[in-house]
Amino acid sequence: MFLDEAIVEFISGRGGSGAVSFHREKHVPRGGPNGADGGRGGSIILVSERGKRTLYDLQLAQKIVAQSADHGMGNKRGRDAKDIEVKVPVGTVIVDSETGDPLIDMATHGMRYVICKGGKGGKGNMHYTSSVRQAPNFAQKGAPGERILAKLELKMLADVALVGLPNAGKSTLISRLSAARPKIADYPFTTIIPNLGVVRFRDESFVIADMPGLIEGASDGIGLGHQFLRHVERCRVLVHVVDTFPVDGSNPRKNFDLIETELRRYSEDIWSRPRIIAMNKLDIVPAGEFNEMRQQFEDLDIPLIAISGATGEGTERLLDAMLEALKAAEPLDAPVILTPDLQAATDQFWDVVPEEGGGYKIIGKRIARMVEMTELTNDEAVRYLHRRLERVGVIDKLRELGAEEGDEVTIGELTFAFTDES
Repeated sequence: MFLDEAIVEFISGRGGSGAVSFHREKHVPRGGPNGADGGRGGSIILVSERGKRTLYDLQLAQKIVAQSADHGMGNKRGRDAKDIEVKVPVGTVIVDSETGDPLIDMATHGMRYVICKGGKGGKGNMHYTSSVRQAPNFAQKGAPGERILAKLELKMLADVALVGLPNAGKSTLISRLSAARPKIADYPFTTIIPNLGVVRFRDESFVIADMPGLIEGASDGIGLGHQFLRHVERCRVLVHVVDTFPVDGSNPRKNFDLIETELRRYSEDIWSRPRIIAMNKLDIVPAGEFNEMRQQFEDLDIPLIAISGATGEGTERLLDAMLEALKAAEPLDAPVILTPDLQAATDQFWDVVPEEGGGYKIIGKRIARMVEMTELTNDEAVRYLHRRLERVGVIDKLRELGAEEGDEVTIGELTFAFTDES
């Protein structure tokens, strides 16, 4: 089943907690701390796959959860959890469903994107020794995994899109121009999914897409308008297939204007792309009537080519026009990808915000992660957390804002009483 939209909850695995352990060995009376680290939680990685054509299986899954890692055991490090690779079709756009922020455009085959990074393992107590702390009796908890409710939208990648009313002959034409073999029949709406085909012509090759028939009101979502129009966004050249001899007796020029209006209402950018008019079904037009039909389009500054998808007449001229238009067309903007360096900088950001009812709220992934990885029932671990927050600058910022002893300080879902140990 073809499906071009899915909402999926992704949750990566939590890191394993570090161990509190001390070296035990005969004749070694003062063995030091040797608690090992916890393992790394499983990440969820999206991989774009050219052979995949639908998001159907992801819509069925609804939630994908990676495993958590093992905890450190004595002086033995916890085992890392396995990552999960999720294959998506090339052309899938990932958006954070809760914020609306775009995350990644999986625009090329083989792209990999870590949508949820597994939590890192907590450090064992062997990492916390110092000149004044010879036997630390605490370790770090594993970092929590990440959660994203993502909206996946498939926008097919093609160079040329065939658009037009239902039953204009687009499926017949793509089967003539490429190796694609869509279902073809003599009733409207035989095409309910976009079809892709590779065209090889004059030592060149490009991808052509047969877009399902649009109808009046498609730009407002009538029928399957938005689902169909979404796939046109990636195409650099549009070929508007016009039925020159409609069985319902409608006017070809009015039919052309109807679809052009829907394209423009949906996206001015798409409507402004290079266009070719393919006047189809030339083989059944009564003798002497074609020139009269052609005159209806003379006011348009658009290349017009008469063809017959059924017999192949005129298709070579159409392919030449497609190649010429593709060479002249500007490339679409490259997808924006958040690099690891930018992602790391975003994760390091934090701030202190005074709250209206009194108290303060500390925001930022880095600080929230510090708290979540602290064993808050261990007094020694809590004191160590306070010193870390002081080194980062959080305590100084609270002092600047006028925080006093006992004021409430919220970090994530936890609330603390401010203590100034200076």
